[in-house]
Amino acid sequence: MFEYAPAPESRDIVDIRPSYGLFINGEWVEPQGEERHKTVNPATEEVLAEVAWAGEADVDRAVQAAAKAFPVWSAMPGAERAKYLFRIARIIQERARELAVLETLDNGKPIRESRDVDLPLVAAHFFYYAGWADKLAYAGFGPDPRPLGVAGQVIPWNFPLLMLAWKIAPALACGNTVVLKPAETTPLTALAFADICRQADLPPGVVNIVTGAGETGAALVNHPGVDKVAFTGSTEVGRLIARSLAGTRKKLTLELGGKAANIVFEDAPLDQAVEGIVNGIFFNQGHVCCAGSRLLVQESIAADLLEALKRRLGTLRLGDPLDKNTDIGAINSAEQLAKIRELSEAGEAEGAERWSPACPIPDRGYWFPPTVFTGVAQSHRIAREEIFGPVLSVLTFRTPAEAVEKANNTPYGLSAGVWTEKGSRMLWMASRLRAGVVWSNTFNRFDPTSPFGGYKESGYGREGGRHGLEAYLAL
Repeated sequence: MFEYAPAPESRDIVDIRPSYGLFINGEWVEPQGEERHKTVNPATEEVLAEVAWAGEADVDRAVQAAAKAFPVWSAMPGAERAKYLFRIARIIQERARELAVLETLDNGKPIRESRDVDLPLVAAHFFYYAGWADKLAYAGFGPDPRPLGVAGQVIPWNFPLLMLAWKIAPALACGNTVVLKPAETTPLTALAFADICRQADLPPGVVNIVTGAGETGAALVNHPGVDKVAFTGSTEVGRLIARSLAGTRKKLTLELGGKAANIVFEDAPLDQAVEGIVNGIFFNQGHVCCAGSRLLVQESIAADLLEALKRRLGTLRLGDPLDKNTDIGAINSAEQLAKIRELSEAGEAEGAERWSPACPIPDRGYWFPPTVFTGVAQSHRIAREEIFGPVLSVLTFRTPAEAVEKANNTPYGLSAGVWTEKGSRMLWMASRLRAGVVWSNTFNRFDPTSPFGGYKESGYGREGGRHGLEAYLAL
C-alpha cells in the first residue's frame, strides 16, 4: 500500500455564519419560537453553527408564501422557468468547491465524494429538469399537464444537497412552489442553497426552507395548504406519513429504506466485482438507502472473493473527511453510530463472524471501521434490518434460483446488483428481482435521466428521469 502525505482541502473557502434563521418568501426571517439547534462536524464534534427550529407558525408562514407565489410561478412559460433552473445549475457549478467543503464539514463524507459525485449530480439534475420545463406536454402525461401547487418536501442527512436537487428541480420545472425541510443534523447546504436562490433572482416564495426536527417535518406534512408531499428517509417515518395522509387529497411519494443484495456469480470478473462490492457498501460510510449491504456470492468462488475483498479493504483509508486521500469518513451522528454498533453486536451475538481491517480510529468524532460479517444466516438481524453503516453481511448460494430467492427474502425492494459475464443470466435475474433498480456489473451508479425508486417497504413513486415529473403533475 502506498503511503500518502496529507492532502487536506482548505475550509477557508466556506463562510459559515454563527447563526441561521429561516428562509421564507425570499428573505431570512427569525422564527417565532426560541428553540435553536447546534449543527456539528461529525469528524471533530466541533460546533459549526446554530440553526433555528421552525414551529407550526413558521411552517404556516412558509406554506402561505409558497401558495402566494404559486399562481405567478405556475403561469410563467416553461421556457422562462427553465432560465431560472439553468441559472441555479450554473451557480451551483461556480460554487461547487465551496458547497463540497460545506457538505463534508456538516455531513462527514469524504471530500472526494462530495466533490466528485454529489456536486456534479446536483448541477446535472437542475440542468436536466430545466430542459423539461418547456416540454411537459411531450412527457407522456397528457397534452396539458398542470402543476399540483405547494410541495412539502422532507429530505435526509446522507446526501443533503443531492436529495434537495432530486426534490426541488422537478417540482420547479413542473410549475410547483416548494417548502423544504432538511435533516436536523445537516442543514447547512440547504441554507446555502437558499442563498443561491437569491443569487439567481428566483421570485420570492417559490422556494422556502424551514429547518427543524421531526416536529417541523410533521407540521409541514400535515399542513392543509400543502398539495404534494415528498419524503426520503426511514421506513418507520414513511409509514407514519402514509397513515396521516390517507384519505386526504394530497399526493405522496416515499423513498424509504433498503437492504439490497449484491449478487456475484462464479463467472464474474473478480477484481471488478470486488470494487463494486466496496463501492456498494462502503461508499458514503454505508449511509446509502440502496447500499449493497447483503453480499450473495456463489459458493464455488466464495473463499477467493473474500480473500480478495479483505485484501482490498486493507487499503482503504479512514480519517479526516477533508483529506483528498480519505476513503471512509465519519458517521453522521452519535445516534447513528450507536445504531450501527448495536446491530453489529447483535450480529456477533447471533453467531456471525466479524472482521475489520487494521484501522486506527481518530480520538474525536464518530467513527466506525469497514466491517464484514461471514457465516450470516437469513434470520440474523444484520441480514434483515437496515444498518445504514459500513457493515457488509456475506451469504452464499449455489444456483441462480437460490440467489433470487435469497435476494427477494426481504421486506425491502429498492435496489440490487448482479455480477456475471452472461447477458442471458443478467436479464433472467433482473426480471425476477423485486427491486426498483437492478445494476449490471456496477453498483451505486446514478444519472438524472434515469428513474429511481422502490417496491414494498422501500416506498413508492419514482425520482429522476421523465418519470420523476409525474409526482409533481396533476394528471
